[in-house]
Amino acid sequence: MKFEFPHPLAILLIFITLAAVLTHIIPAGQYDRVTDETTGREVVVANSYQEIEANPVGIFETILKVPEGLIFGADIVVLILIIGGAFVVVDKTGAFTDGINALVTKFEHTQDRVIIVVGITFATVGLLNNTFEEIIAMVPFLIVMGKRIGYTKTGVLAISAGSAIIGAAFSPMNPFAVLLAQKIAEVQTFSGTLFRMIVFAIVLSFWIYWVIKKGKSNEKTEIEAPEKDFKLPLRSAFILILVAVTFATMVYGILVWDWDYNQMSALFFVMGIVCGIIGKLGMNGTSRAYATGFKELAFAAVVVGLARSIFLVLDEGRIIDSIVYGLFNPLKDLPLAVSAVGMTVSQALLHIPVASNSGQAVLTMPLLTPLSDLIGMSRQVMILCYQYGAAMMDMISPTNGALLAMITAAGVSFKEWFSFCIKPFLIIMGISLVAIFVAIFIGL
Repeated sequence: MKFEFPHPLAILLIFITLAAVLTHIIPAGQYDRVTDETTGREVVVANSYQEIEANPVGIFETILKVPEGLIFGADIVVLILIIGGAFVVVDKTGAFTDGINALVTKFEHTQDRVIIVVGITFATVGLLNNTFEEIIAMVPFLIVMGKRIGYTKTGVLAISAGSAIIGAAFSPMNPFAVLLAQKIAEVQTFSGTLFRMIVFAIVLSFWIYWVIKKGKSNEKTEIEAPEKDFKLPLRSAFILILVAVTFATMVYGILVWDWDYNQMSALFFVMGIVCGIIGKLGMNGTSRAYATGFKELAFAAVVVGLARSIFLVLDEGRIIDSIVYGLFNPLKDLPLAVSAVGMTVSQALLHIPVASNSGQAVLTMPLLTPLSDLIGMSRQVMILCYQYGAAMMDMISPTNGALLAMITAAGVSFKEWFSFCIKPFLIIMGISLVAIFVAIFIGL
């Protein structure tokens, strides 16, 4: 009997069940917490871990965490639905098709240049503001573009979502990862930027090379090519510019105005309405397009929300802090270089139950800051271990709801995605460890 790899929903349900089982095995424990005046976030107090009364999660409580996870992640679920609706509106205007035709015409014999531009673009938005969930609604249109230029679905996901992950992981300015970690660890903001940018350029260049080499399709596309003299219609150009301005506004809003998911949802909702009017869809046509987008992205949104249930189960069982303690406490007795490797690997493993980059920074930085001081590791290197370990894990983590949503929208199994990216992922992790050793050597 042929083994069938689990569906994304089944994967999450398996991990929710596993989390509940772990609450019966791992001793409960907790760190004391205080509010950090610099970030305004609640952070743990170093050396305050203590075992507490166990609170194993039962069957009924575990089942309850499924809807609670959706409620807990309601803001991101709404964002995905609204962006999905807005992008269907844009698609109904014909702007995406015209844009793809214009790209195919311009780069008819140099399609790899399209992949390079797309990779750099998505890596940049990841570098600036950890953009990831926002890509989910773009997947269907990216797949069409990839097919037109001869790339597989996994190749298209890799050059978009994969590049965004690399941008976030190796960024010198990601507000939800490196900047937050630097604030909590009391390291000068934006310090180490040149070093991080050099490593980012090396890793992204390798990743784009890998996608170009391995992401091409062996199947001949049946889609008719555009006319040789095809020119992008003015209306479509204006709509595409509006989409680009919307994304730029979102990035600016997050970086400068401290926007959250609700503000982003409102922005994309307005974009969809305006694009529908410009595209002459009318209010009814625009409304129907929004409804179609809601329907197409509903499952993807549910998957993202459901991923939050794993953390809720572990938190209910009071074992999150115990996992952190078990992963990082042994590192204090290891040599510096070995401790750096252990810290990076531990951050990667911790990212499976703690799928939030910012949440992991808040959880681990207060604990690892005194630890790094104790063993003679610079705090900057400690932050690199967090960045490279945690953020890169988004590439392959089976509890990454946004990733599961993307591969579902693309019609790709987790097995296909994992098989495609595991080798370059390991190579990138190797590059990361070399970078960390170099940082230790030069005294970063």
